[in-house]
Amino acid sequence: MSAQRVLFVNGAVFDGSGEPAFTADVVVDGDTIQAVVAGGGVAAQPGDRVVDCAGRTVMPGLVESHCHLTFPSAVGHIDPTFNPPLDVSFFHHMPTPDEHLEIAERNARILLDQGFTSAYSAGSLTPVPTEVILRDRIKAGAAVGPRMRAASFERDNNPVRMGPDGPQEQRTGPDAVREFIREQAALGFDSVKLLMSNDDVFFAGGSMVTQYSAEEARAAGEQARESGVWLNCHAQNPESIKLAVTSGFRSIYHCSYADAEAVDLLEEAKDSIFLSPAVGIMWANVHEGEEFGIDPATAERMGSVKSLEAMARLYPELRKRGLRVLPGGDYGFPNNPIGRNARDLELFVKLFGYTPLEALKAATFYGGQVLDMPVGHLVPGHLADVLVVDGDPTQDVTVLQDADNLLAIMQGGRFHKRADQLALSVA
Repeated sequence: MSAQRVLFVNGAVFDGSGEPAFTADVVVDGDTIQAVVAGGGVAAQPGDRVVDCAGRTVMPGLVESHCHLTFPSAVGHIDPTFNPPLDVSFFHHMPTPDEHLEIAERNARILLDQGFTSAYSAGSLTPVPTEVILRDRIKAGAAVGPRMRAASFERDNNPVRMGPDGPQEQRTGPDAVREFIREQAALGFDSVKLLMSNDDVFFAGGSMVTQYSAEEARAAGEQARESGVWLNCHAQNPESIKLAVTSGFRSIYHCSYADAEAVDLLEEAKDSIFLSPAVGIMWANVHEGEEFGIDPATAERMGSVKSLEAMARLYPELRKRGLRVLPGGDYGFPNNPIGRNARDLELFVKLFGYTPLEALKAATFYGGQVLDMPVGHLVPGHLADVLVVDGDPTQDVTVLQDADNLLAIMQGGRFHKRADQLALSVA
């Protein structure tokens, strides 16, 4: 921790609250924000490091809410062998646990380079607790990346699952679900993920198949509370969404086909639940997949076209109802690699009707809430995760997609990046 204060002066500050940017100085002391002084004019003390942000925007670090750091594809490191359903040969040449940790650490650094200072996992790729190790290494300073909440691999409740030696029997029922959650909690995961519905990627109509009974979902909720972990789920159809809400799940992914009853339930639970539609992967499948074999007909068969259209109808309504919907787009596939995550904000504006300020709040303030960490809001006492942006994302969120526009990335009071053109002086 630095003994010096850092002053970000003369910038337009978006504090994460969703209010318009205002002229202010941001004072960082050690790893936390000491003050945000509207109007500026903070007097530098001897030894203070002063960053002149004139003409730039100062804002909280971004939070990725649907993170898959163990998925293999990232900008500059595309792996076409993990491209379901067309190619899953990745699983036939699996990296060793140490190699997979190296991939995850690489991805974590790339994500931080893009201004994402925190991440909420949407699930590990394998049962190995790679994410737990990664989370702890980042926290200890042994690896570079966003502070994170680690999530287990997703349990699909199929009585037969594929293992390293071929098909294996998997127990189902409330007791089996409880056992799985206890096991994942013992491994150190912060959250456990269940595949509450199947998906059209795996077979036609899969998204409409609910994989857990009400008794199993209720047992999952009870065991998660007992074990001190959160529950996340992939849920597409109305029944699976309703089960997740009534069973106390924290974060629901996709949620594309919620019916009127499910929407009403979500609204009733809006103070305890978070939604992450993962619009990025659907957009990529529909519009950017041909290089990897996802032509329009394939995107149609995968359910991506239908899902994207359903999201475009549903999420404007959820926005109106005040649901906490967070950017996070299932990045880590070859046509949707890690490092392009900020594009989700543009899709929130373009497809869901969010204003830039609303999209930014979702990616910062709500991100801090889903993490249950003091991040995403530039207020005294919160962790000093700060971006200095060349441009005005409160008017145009696309400026965040170019890492060159991120002149400074501070995480916990330490500069991960400070561009040469951003003047820094010592008082």
